[in-house]
Amino acid sequence: MELYTHYMRMALSLAERGTGWTSPNPRVGCVIFDEKEERVLGWGYHRRFGGPHAEVKALERAGERARGATAVVNLEPCCHFGKTPPCAPRLVEAGVGRVVVGMRDPNPCVDGGGIEILRKAGIDVVLGVLEEECLHVNRGFVKALTGGRPWVTVKAALSLDGAIALGDGESRWISGALSRSKAHLLRGENDAILVGIGTVLKDDPELTVRLVSGQSPLRVVLDSRLRTPACAKVIGDGRCLVVGTAESDPKRAETLRKAGAEVVLLDAPEGRFRLDELLSLLVRRGVLRLLVEGGASVIQSFIEERLVDEVSLFLAPKFLGRGIPFTGNLRLRHMGEAIALRAATIRQVDGDLWLEAMPCLPA
Repeated sequence: MELYTHYMRMALSLAERGTGWTSPNPRVGCVIFDEKEERVLGWGYHRRFGGPHAEVKALERAGERARGATAVVNLEPCCHFGKTPPCAPRLVEAGVGRVVVGMRDPNPCVDGGGIEILRKAGIDVVLGVLEEECLHVNRGFVKALTGGRPWVTVKAALSLDGAIALGDGESRWISGALSRSKAHLLRGENDAILVGIGTVLKDDPELTVRLVSGQSPLRVVLDSRLRTPACAKVIGDGRCLVVGTAESDPKRAETLRKAGAEVVLLDAPEGRFRLDELLSLLVRRGVLRLLVEGGASVIQSFIEERLVDEVSLFLAPKFLGRGIPFTGNLRLRHMGEAIALRAATIRQVDGDLWLEAMPCLPA
């Protein structure tokens, strides 16, 4: 099993190379190796949506050497036709002797079907190697299929006293240059990035990936009155979705559409967006991972509606005094309602601390 763990880590590392490019498909890596010689014969990963799958690329590299070898893949090989032919039959045709699978594919089109094809062909299947790590790599894919919405990460830079800006809204810059580069990496890992209209009007952000290489995500602006300027940088190359309400001014909607933005109108009872409806809309458009960057009232809404799966916080060694708090006007009645964090990792980034964790939000 230790040998399989080693090669599964290699497969997971390969899968990560597809980050930001594969949605709505999962991230998959595959390694084919000779168990006796402990030698890699072929490897591959799913590079982008619509392209060859990891198993196919690994089999191409291994060639005839794949016969009798062991294939290690972090997600169950598919068994249905999509953009490309299914992978499980390809492994059977190649004559591999064993397939080590990290986790079953929750897609109803697969869900054990790939494993069944392999076993019926007499191929030994080992299931569940590094399953938790495999689930984490494809947490957006799993959340979309099992929860009907994207995996939501809240990202913010804040002071030690919990502020994301001064009282007048000034926030440039709380964190250091290296932290901001890491934040751009996060953008590249997500399929969409969301902010409120206040952030657009105050900062006129681009919300693109610039400080590192990577694909810029879809930009989403919550704007109940369609106040986004037609010249706003966030509209940029046109990959911008402005979310208004049924009461929004049709002329403003048309102006934004002519500027290159897409405008959708959602119900907003009592002036509040139904975030669950918005997330359902995004997942139908292939968004598996959503990065929420603020401002404070938007973050507060996601927390209150129990829609935050992960937080990524850059803590700067500064005090801002009476600034704008990270969680907005969130009010808790007693300590039992405090939001604990689990699976936390803390890294030093120059003078800042980078905290990544998953909140335990009560039902």
